[in-house]
Amino acid sequence: MPSFTYTAKDPTGRTLTGVMQADSEAAVVRTLDQRSLFPVQIVPEAQRNQTPLAQLASVAGARVRLRHLSATYGQLADLLGAGVPMLRSLEILSKTSASPALSAVFGAVREGVSGGATLADALAAHPEVFGELDVAMVRAGETAGFLEDVLTNLATFLERQDDLRSKVTGAMIYPVILATFAAVAVTALLVWLVPKFEQFLSSLPLPLPSKVLFAVSNVLRGYWPAVLVVTVVLVGAAVGWVRSEMGRRIWDRLKLRIPVAGRAIRMVAITRFCRVFGTMLTNGINILEALAISKDAVGNSQMRTAIEEAAENVRAGESLAEPLRRSEFFPTEIIEMIAVAEESNQLEKVLLHIADTVERRTNRQVDAAVRMVEPLLLMLMAGVIGFIAVGLLYPIFTMAKNIHQ
Repeated sequence: MPSFTYTAKDPTGRTLTGVMQADSEAAVVRTLDQRSLFPVQIVPEAQRNQTPLAQLASVAGARVRLRHLSATYGQLADLLGAGVPMLRSLEILSKTSASPALSAVFGAVREGVSGGATLADALAAHPEVFGELDVAMVRAGETAGFLEDVLTNLATFLERQDDLRSKVTGAMIYPVILATFAAVAVTALLVWLVPKFEQFLSSLPLPLPSKVLFAVSNVLRGYWPAVLVVTVVLVGAAVGWVRSEMGRRIWDRLKLRIPVAGRAIRMVAITRFCRVFGTMLTNGINILEALAISKDAVGNSQMRTAIEEAAENVRAGESLAEPLRRSEFFPTEIIEMIAVAEESNQLEKVLLHIADTVERRTNRQVDAAVRMVEPLLLMLMAGVIGFIAVGLLYPIFTMAKNIHQ
C-alpha cells in the first residue's frame, strides 16, 4: 500500500504533518476529514523523494494545451460558483485535470494560495502556463468580486482561440503533405533517374535545360553533405533574421501584403485584439492596462506599434479610433464601429460583437487562402516535373529527328 505525506490544519489553525498509508490520495482526504483536519497538501512518498530539479523537468517537459487550460478554467468557475472553497477547488483540479503537467501546476498554485498568496499571484509564478492576460483578468476579478465570471470568460476565449488554431492547422495538413511528397519525388528523380539519362545522352549536344538538370543532379549526388550543411545554415540564418527586431518587422509587413493570405492574417490578428480587449474591459480592467496587454495578442509587430500609438492617444485624453484609422490595418467599417462605441460608452460590447463578426468572416478567408495553396503547389510541382521532362526528353527527340533525317 502506498504511503502519503500530508500537511493539514486542525480547527484551531495549528499545522500538522504526518505520513499515512492509503489506497489513494482521496482515501487520505477522507481519513483527514473524519479526524476534523483540513488537508493543505498531500504528496506521495515517491514524488516527495524526487529532487526539485526532476519535478521541475517533469512539469516543464510537458506542454499544456489550450483546450486543457480552457476546460480547467471552466471547472474552477463551476466549483467556485457552487460554493466550493478556493483551496478545495484547486485541490480537485490538481487531481482531475486531463493534463499531468497542468495537474502539477495547479498543485503548486494551491500551495501558493494556502501560503497566503492571491490566486493571481500564484498564477503569475508560472508564466510558462499562465499568460499576462490570464493573470490580469484574474486579478481584476479577485479585486472586484466577480472571479467566477472572469474565469468563464477566460475559458470561452481560450476555447475560441484553440478552435481557430485547430482549424488553421487542420487546413494546412494536406498542403504540407503535398509539398513533402513533391520534394521527395523530385529528389528521387534527380538522384536516381536523371544520372541514367546523363550516361545515355553524354555524347549528344545538350540544350540549356538538360545542362542545368544534370548539373543539379551531380551536385546533389556528389556534394550532398555540403548541400545539407548549406541548407541548414541558410535555414538557421533565415530563422535568426526573422527573430531579430528588424527582420521581424520586415517579415510582419510582408505577411500582411500576401494576396488573400495577408488579409486572412490581418483579420485573425484583429479578431484576437478585439476579443482580448473587449473581454478585459468587460471584466473591469481599465482601458490603458487592457490595451497594454491586448496589443501582444495580435502577433504582428506592425499592428502592435499601431495599437501602442492608439494607447498613447488615449493616455492624452483623445480617441482610440483615430490612430487605428491612420495605421490602415483596420478596415473602415471596424473603425467606424469603434468610434461610435466610444461616443456611446459601449466599447466593450461593440468589441466583442466585432470579434464575433470578424471571426466568421475570417474562417471563410482562411478556407479561401488554404484552397489557393493547393492549386499553387500543384502548379509548382507540374512546373518542376515539366522542367525535368524537357531536360530529359528534348535531347532524345532531337536525336530521333536527326536519325530520321
